[in-house]
Amino acid sequence: MGIVAPDRLMAAGRYVITPAGLYAIAALRVGMGLVLMLVAPTSRAPKTLRAVGAVVLVAGLATPLFGVDRARAIADWGAAQGPALLRGVAGVMLAIGSFIAFAVAADRRPA
Repeated sequence: MGIVAPDRLMAAGRYVITPAGLYAIAALRVGMGLVLMLVAPTSRAPKTLRAVGAVVLVAGLATPLFGVDRARAIADWGAAQGPALLRGVAGVMLAIGSFIAFAVAADRRPA
């Protein structure tokens, strides 16, 4: 969505920037980080996937520390930069997601 319609993603992001929304985002990030770290040993790239999971986990733990005002300031700054920045960040996130999908996919080679 960030690549195709960055303005809509920013609008959705502003809707979530509330105290409850930040806690929900934090819980989601912590959960995703834990899942990535738990599945890392059985993946194609265990060290890298464990590192990505750790980064996501730390980001989840840090999310509530930012607070609503700082999160809004960051969102406003991102919106002021224009859609190219959001598209670039979305492209990087797409690449990371593609790597995760590759790393956890079953090996298709015959045994």
